[in-house]
Amino acid sequence: MSASRRSGTTDELGPEEPEPGGAELLAALLDGMDAALCALDADGVVTHWNREAERILGWTAAEAVGRQGFSGWAVRAADAEEVRGRLLSAMDSPGRQVHEFALVTKDGGRVLVRMQSASVRGGDGKPAGVYCAFSEVHAQIDLERSIALSEALFEDASWGVVLVDADLRPAVVNEHAARALGVGRTAVLGRPLADLLGQGVEELESALTHVLGEGSPPAPAELWVSVRSERSDTGKEGGGGYERRCWRSGFVRLASPLAEEPVPLGVGWLFQDVTEAKLTEQEASQLRFRSQQLHRAARAAAECEDPMEAATVHLDFALAGFADHALVDLLANEDPVRLVRVAATPAGAPGPCVPVSMAGIPVRYPEGHPAPQCVDRAGSVRASAGPVPPERAREWADARQWPEGSVHALCAVLRSRGRTLGVVTFLRGAGRAPFERPDATYAESVTSRVAASLDLAQSLPH
Repeated sequence: MSASRRSGTTDELGPEEPEPGGAELLAALLDGMDAALCALDADGVVTHWNREAERILGWTAAEAVGRQGFSGWAVRAADAEEVRGRLLSAMDSPGRQVHEFALVTKDGGRVLVRMQSASVRGGDGKPAGVYCAFSEVHAQIDLERSIALSEALFEDASWGVVLVDADLRPAVVNEHAARALGVGRTAVLGRPLADLLGQGVEELESALTHVLGEGSPPAPAELWVSVRSERSDTGKEGGGGYERRCWRSGFVRLASPLAEEPVPLGVGWLFQDVTEAKLTEQEASQLRFRSQQLHRAARAAAECEDPMEAATVHLDFALAGFADHALVDLLANEDPVRLVRVAATPAGAPGPCVPVSMAGIPVRYPEGHPAPQCVDRAGSVRASAGPVPPERAREWADARQWPEGSVHALCAVLRSRGRTLGVVTFLRGAGRAPFERPDATYAESVTSRVAASLDLAQSLPH
């Protein structure tokens, strides 16, 4: 007798006598349940008691079955009548009733349980007893919290959550992640990550594979990716018409809790967009570096006896991390604008800016060239070949008399004591970003120092 009493209780709770072996089968089924189960007849006598109930309270089925309710053993005497009334009230109520109260364990401890009770009908349709299922409240609360956390992560979280299966394909995504990927929550499911991301997809897949094989990494990773979305416009940073973003990512390996051996279910990928913060950090680092370069250039130029050498020293320090080439043209005639080359970096690979001798012959710039425009406007001018094939890029650079491989240009005017002296052209090659407004500001700081040196060189007797 493990889960039920072999007596007339079966006739009370069911219309028919169980077939031979039916009681044993019922006992086995009840004992195999994960929930604590018990039953009371119409008089409040315990008729069934399974092993999970025994585990929680310590009372065996032999000790529990046949007792009058829980009074005197499973509840305190002061609470017994209230508990009995609440349980038996289920016989007169439709559906389930849920109660929370404290039960007493065999060793005298107390356990707070949540119990669901429902009426059991006899063959005549009248209440014949009560069926109860209960569990420790903390276990139920833990389950509810886990479910609530899962639902909150996939509905309300302010960061992206993606469940990636063992084939590295999204199985579940939350709303935030779907917006970040630029697709709907259902449209992303089952698709290869390469369909959703451009640059950075190899690093992401490598991280997911590592987590599947080795477990979660000790710290978040910052991944730069380009998102393949319909919103991406051609020419966005990152190339190929995709917008480049930085996602701070954490990874958790998921395994089935029901298997004896860990069975991988996939990887939980949580990420937050930190692009703006990273760009701000990069800009601040860039400003510090450029400020240090200007300071070093000033100290090095102060040691130069030749003003032209001092001018080229300023440009050499400015080129580091800023541009590949620099061309210095001085103004020979204002109307029309004619410029004479006085210094340049090597035409091939990047190198130091050195004086050149053009014998006073103006550079034959075509109409609309950025360098003469810079002189006319007395301000910086930016130009770019854009995303064109290498052949077109070479034609673009040749037409403007710039070194081969140049695809981005920034022309900054040379001015000193209210006079325009010429123009400095900074050039970048393929694979580098176009010049932006902060670059123009830095170039103006450099050219003001270069102009002061060149103005001094022009004022000295030859």
